This record gives sequence, C-alpha cells and structure tokens, in this order.
Amino acid sequence: MQKLKQANLYRSELIPISGKLVERYNKCLNTLGFSETKLTAFNIDGVGWSPEIAEEKKNTQYLNHGDANPHGIIITPLQKGKPVYLPFHSFDREMMQHVFRTHGQKINDITRDSAICIDFDQNIDVFYEPLDILKYDNVNITFRLIDNLEQIQKEQLQLVEKFNRENNFIDEDLHKQLLDSATTYGDLRERDLGLHALNFSTSSFYTRAFNGVYLLRDFIKPIVVFESEAAYKEAIKDTIHDVLIYHIEQPELVDKLKDHIIIECDLEQMVKTPNYDRIKKYELVQFLKDTEHSIKDILNDKVLFKSYLNKIDINARKQVMSVELYLEKLERSNAYKIEDIVEPSVYFALHQPHSSLSAEHRDLIHKLLINISPKDVLFLYWYDKEQFYKSYDTWDDSFRDWVIERISNNI
Repeated sequence: MQKLKQANLYRSELIPISGKLVERYNKCLNTLGFSETKLTAFNIDGVGWSPEIAEEKKNTQYLNHGDANPHGIIITPLQKGKPVYLPFHSFDREMMQHVFRTHGQKINDITRDSAICIDFDQNIDVFYEPLDILKYDNVNITFRLIDNLEQIQKEQLQLVEKFNRENNFIDEDLHKQLLDSATTYGDLRERDLGLHALNFSTSSFYTRAFNGVYLLRDFIKPIVVFESEAAYKEAIKDTIHDVLIYHIEQPELVDKLKDHIIIECDLEQMVKTPNYDRIKKYELVQFLKDTEHSIKDILNDKVLFKSYLNKIDINARKQVMSVELYLEKLERSNAYKIEDIVEPSVYFALHQPHSSLSAEHRDLIHKLLINISPKDVLFLYWYDKEQFYKSYDTWDDSFRDWVIERISNNI
C-alpha cells in the first residue's frame, strides 16, 4: 500500500488521535457498550471509525451492536466533511453531514473538553431475516455525551441556585462542591450542551447487513440484491413481501435493471470513453504472462499494446476486443447477438446508471455495477474502496503503477 499512500490514495484524510483524545474515545466506547482500545495513538474517519482499532479488535464493524445497531463517535470538529472509509450504509457520510450541518457550532463547543456518542437508530433492535432490511425507513440520530455532562451541567446550575439563596454563600461545603465540579468539568453554566435528535430519511441504499444488500425502492417495483448467496436463498423463501429478489451474480439482474430504467448501455458511445479504454486494458492484463516490458508501458504505448495483443491466443484476443468486433459485425448485419460475441462480464461493466437518475441514485447504482463486474479500476476505487484495496494486493507491481496513474489523473 506504500505507493497508494505516497499518492495520497490510501485513507489520506484520516485524523490522528493521541493524548487526552484517546481517553475521551475510550469513554465513548464504554458509553456505547464496547471494550476500550489499548492503543495510545490511532486515526479516525468522519464517523469516528479507526482502521487501527478495527485491526486490534479483529473486527471491522467494532462500532456496531449487530447489523441493526451502528454507532458513531465525534471527538473533534475536524471530523466535519471527512470521508467515512468503511460505511455500514451507503448513506453514512450524508448522515454525518446532516449532523454537522445541524449541530456544527455545538459540536465545536462540546468537543473542547468532551466527546459525543452517536446512536443511529432505525427502530429495529435486531435483524432476524434478510428482508427485515425493508423495515429501513427513517433513521433517528441521537446523541450522548461522555461523563453525563448534561447531568453535571444541571447539577452545577442547581448548586449555583442554592448558592444564591439566602445566606448559602457562606457555606464552605457548598463552596467546595462548586469548586470541585468546576475543576473537574469546567464552568458549564453558559454552555449549550443540548443536541436534539435528528431524523434522516432513507430511500434506496446499500447496507453491509447480511453480508451486503442493495435495496432499490424508488423505481417501478422494489428490488433487493444480495451479495451473499446464503442470504439470497433465505430471502427467496419469503412469500409476504412484494419485491423482486436477486443474487448479484445472476445475469437476469442486469436485464431487470434495464427494464426498470435504472441502467443503460450505448456501446457505440461507450467505446469512445475512457471507461471503455480502462476496461479493455484491464482485460488484456488478465492474459499477459512473463512480459518483456512493464505492464504500465504496455498499456500506455499503442505500439506495445498491439504487439502484446497479437501475442496472446486468438480466443483471448477476441475477448479483449470483443466489443469492437461486435460493433464491426453489426455494421454488416443485425443478425449478430451480443451475447455470442461479447463476454458477459465485459458487457455488464460497460453499463452506466440511467441518465434520468438523481446524483444520489447514480452513485449507488455505480457501486452496484462495479460490484457486478469490477473491471473499471477507477470506478472500483471511487465506489468500493474496500474491494479496490483487496484487489490491489493481488496485482502486478507495474499494473499498480498504471492504476495509480489513472486515479491520480482521473483518466
């Protein structure tokens, strides 16, 4: 990952946490019912998730009580606008933006000497069946401060009120109580510590629950797409809900998404795009073995590309160039079927969210498409960084250089 880090492409916006902030973070973990970290320094993202703590606990979802109960931690205003690197839902970053938009000023004040625990409550205590995700509607975002700071504030105000009554100003015990509270927690009298609950409405989204589920419910008919075959097989037993259920590897899924005007594919236009160029070159790399030149040079140099294209066997060559072969044949006759010439995963990779979709839905559908066929390295980085990092570990070092070049230059 060193090259990615040098190119600022690997969790480059994490916030370093050390010293007093570690103590506050641990108090948040305790407040939320989790065990403390033993680390003395780590990094966090926009929702308070830390890759180092996840590794320490051997649990990437250590801020969750099961699939139905995710949480967050705010210990610094620097978290505002930061990425959520391992979101449990596709809308997690939008929820955090909503939190900072509404309570940003109070968060600045509170995190001077405290920290905020967040409950993302969709009024579901636990998931029992895969289609329980259909219950997702509104998320109630509630907040708790460490050390029960709101209660301490009330107690301080009560002490001050008592101090101002009659001759209590000469009560030495009362003096001591006030001083002890102020020394421990600061003067809370004028602080605005009230963070009222927020509501966040969900529409279509992705969740990591049940090992990954897409819920598309803003279209002709709700569609549920499972990444887990086991969860899919359990879901199709359901006879109550009127939804379409697919496993992500079913070829019929792409046809259904097109029927519902969710995705589209104009091959004649796509072959002119950088997307197609990246996918075609990704395909070639799968067939290259023991090359005399670096992968990066082969992919960037037209002469070398053609040279190595002609060195692979004819079937591999046809697969790499299948889209262009199909379009050439189509000019001569419309009798050719795309499935007879173009490898399905290549065809699927060339689909795009329908042009009529909103920006929010387009991002979600891009993520779904890249999970169906992860052949565009730039889109894989944009829409599924976790899978990108896993794939990156398996790639040739020179191919990594080419990929970093694509991402860094957005080409």
